[in-house]
Amino acid sequence: MSRNEKHIVALISVFAAVFLTGMKLVVGLWTNSLGILSEAAHSGLDLVAAAITFFAIRFADRPPDKEHHFGHGKIENFSALIETFLLLLTCVWIIYEAVHRLTVGGVKVDASLWAFLTLIVSISIDFSRSRALKRVAVKYDSQALEADALHFSTDIWSSLVVLLGLASVRLGEFYGVPWLSKMDSVAALGVALIVIYIGGQLAYKSVYNLLDSIPAEISRKIEEAARVSGVLEIRQIRTRKSGPTVFADIRVVVENCLTIERTHEIAGQIEQAVQKAVAGADVMVHTEPVEDDPTDAGILSKTLAQKFNMAAHNVRCTDTGARILELHLEVDRSLSLQAAHDQVSRFEDEFLKKRPDFGKVISHIEPVATATSSLKVDEDLHASIRKAANKFFKDNHISCSTHEVSVTRSGHLLSISLHCAMEGHISIVDAHDLATKLEQYLHTQVPILGDVTIHVEPFKAKENQ
Repeated sequence: MSRNEKHIVALISVFAAVFLTGMKLVVGLWTNSLGILSEAAHSGLDLVAAAITFFAIRFADRPPDKEHHFGHGKIENFSALIETFLLLLTCVWIIYEAVHRLTVGGVKVDASLWAFLTLIVSISIDFSRSRALKRVAVKYDSQALEADALHFSTDIWSSLVVLLGLASVRLGEFYGVPWLSKMDSVAALGVALIVIYIGGQLAYKSVYNLLDSIPAEISRKIEEAARVSGVLEIRQIRTRKSGPTVFADIRVVVENCLTIERTHEIAGQIEQAVQKAVAGADVMVHTEPVEDDPTDAGILSKTLAQKFNMAAHNVRCTDTGARILELHLEVDRSLSLQAAHDQVSRFEDEFLKKRPDFGKVISHIEPVATATSSLKVDEDLHASIRKAANKFFKDNHISCSTHEVSVTRSGHLLSISLHCAMEGHISIVDAHDLATKLEQYLHTQVPILGDVTIHVEPFKAKENQ
């Protein structure tokens, strides 16, 4: 519906420009009025501009494609710039002819009734269509339609100036004052100055948008809207405008202990807040965990845990009205429950002193993990894990081989990934069950094991031979 309304008002503007240009040209040639002829030239370029606007809007409303990821809205800005150059070219001719008539003379202006009627009709039509264009331009933030609306509003003022010039010519003839006959050329100069002023404004705004500049007010609204609960820092905001759409890329810093779900929720809140502040904005939010900040909840909890001779893992922050820190704390295996509880309580008290924005700390107390005798600390981890996997398959009488074992360490926990090749005729359900059982077995063999990723695949041809 919005596209149809924009197209209709642009097309009506084209028809109005055709009528006014023809009418002014005929009357201007008939009366020898440079003021009316300048108005005809002005309206002629308005016709060209209106046609450019009509086609620009049709192309600008096309959706994004493979070559134009941000859509085609820049066409509106470019068409407005073309209109500006056309107006300025008109002014050059008007100024030249007006100066020539003022200095050389020799042209008699016929300030007839038809000249006055032409200008009155022109003012009426320009008034109605400039209001219609302005309304739709504001409604859909269309710079191309706004340029047309400005053109036709300047037509009103320029027509009034020419009308004043013709009235002066008529008065000069009636009272016998020769110099008043030159007021038509003076009026033409007035038209040119008005067009240059408005054209300069249009050129500035068009170039401003083509260079991806954004008003400071919009940037301020976006920054304020992005400061939702859970955002520690706004690291970067990049904005650009294509047609009526504002694109905003926002990078924010959040607690590194937040879950993926909570981080995604914060990004969604930022997107909604920005779209509410800047209607129709296209928002992309990138969240980053805080780095090397001792006040960050995740870093602070691990630092304090070490201070109290403990190890912290599975740290998680929740923010549902009251901020809560949840984590696992490993204590010395020789401690009694009371001693371990007292140690954890001291940790929780100090954390809340340093981070009063948190209302509660929930700690899961567990003894520190130790390595089992089946996998000694001095053994090569890759070989040990592969050996344990092969033992599992051998004990279960399954033909399988392991390879591409990868081990990484995150804090005190190990994360492993490995590939398991087995018979290709095994169903995917049975293969998945075997991978799950292997994962459970490896956890019993390696207590400090965290994430396990097992990739099942069929034997290669050479392995079956």
